[in-house]
This record gives sequence, C-alpha cells and structure tokens, in this order.
Amino acid sequence: MESRLDDYMNVESKARQSKGMSNNAIYHIVTKSIAAKHLKGRILLDVGCGSGNLWAFVCKKFDRYIGVDIVQYEGFPKEAEFISCNLESYKIPLIDSLADVVCSIETIEHLENPRAFMRELVRLTKPGGWILVTTPNQLSLLSKLTFLLKNQFNAFQEKTGLYPTHITALLEIDLVRMATECGLVHIQIDYSHEGRIPFASWHWPNKLGFYGQAFSDNVCLVARKGFSNDI
Repeated sequence: MESRLDDYMNVESKARQSKGMSNNAIYHIVTKSIAAKHLKGRILLDVGCGSGNLWAFVCKKFDRYIGVDIVQYEGFPKEAEFISCNLESYKIPLIDSLADVVCSIETIEHLENPRAFMRELVRLTKPGGWILVTTPNQLSLLSKLTFLLKNQFNAFQEKTGLYPTHITALLEIDLVRMATECGLVHIQIDYSHEGRIPFASWHWPNKLGFYGQAFSDNVCLVARKGFSNDI
C-alpha cells in the first residue's frame, strides 16, 4: 500500500505533466461566461489553478485572486495568493462561503470523485455567488467519432505517449446533475466553440457556422449558489 507521501508524489508527478496551463479557448469560455453574467466581486477562487493564467483574462473584474493546486507552477502571478492542496483530498483549507466566483478549469476530469469535488466548490462559494467548471466535451463530433472507432472518448484514450491523467469522463448531463444535487440554480452549459476536425490538425471554422456542442472540444458548467430563501 502506498504511503501518504508516495500518494502525494504520484499526484504531483501527474499534475506537472499538464505544465499548469490550458488552451486559450478554454480561458475564453470562462471569460465570456463571466462577462455574460456581469460577474465581478472581491474574490475569485481558482481551484486547480495551474500557472494562474486565468487571472490575466479577468483581473479587472476582481480585487483578489486565490489559486489552489498541488504545486505552484512557474509563472504564477506575483500579486496572487497560492494555496497548496492535494485536490484528491476534497478538503481545501479555506473557510466556507469565501469567494464571489469559484472557477475550476480542466480539473474535475483528473479526479476520482467529481461529486465530492463539486460539493467542495459549492462550500467555498458565497450564497449568490457563481461556479464555473470546464471539462473536455465528450459529445463533440471528434469525441463521438473516436468513441465509435476506438471505444474510447478522444480526451481519455489509453495509448503510449498520450496524456495519461484524464480519468473521469463526464457528459453535460453529469455536470447538470451534480449541480442540481448541490442545490445550484440558473444552471447552463457553455461551449468553447473551438474544436479539432477529426483526422486533421485543423480546427472547425467558426465563421462558416461550425460552433456549439458538436464542434467544441470543451464545455463549461455555469451555475449559481442560491441564498437560503431560494431553497
């Protein structure tokens, strides 16, 4: 049986393979969702923050940025606050109802228990605050075709040389169900509107109408934590 230290080192090793960053299209989903909801406030909490790249996209809307991850990656914003935490523990060392907006970008698919993780995000969100969670889109044309041909979702393939740390594939309905179970309201799904064309390195051209679920590599759950009198 692995010791706690061995387990921590294993999770840290996997985390470093991501280099702490995501595709800009994913940051743009979150940015657009924040703008569409006119979200702003004192604290933005980024769980699974990586290098903290999200902050550059939304820094004008929030006074304070707190990033949580197992390691602090190079390039993390100097003015930001960093909390080290193994997210598999599902207990982040921060107080309840801390943040106006809680984001988690391309993190939930790396974890063994997404429902426990979602509950933790809700715990950290102020009543009336918002939660945004992104993950690979299993319902894109690319992912469906990969599943048809290989019996594997595109972002979760088992093959030498491929990214090995995606372990929990979630559908849109799974995200919506988890949000509903947590009592969240105003639930919606947004898309990255950027997706790779099957059997090619090119992406679908948005200008020709290729956008939405079928042509997006990533999705974003957007939901609000209600006040006690909303329940």
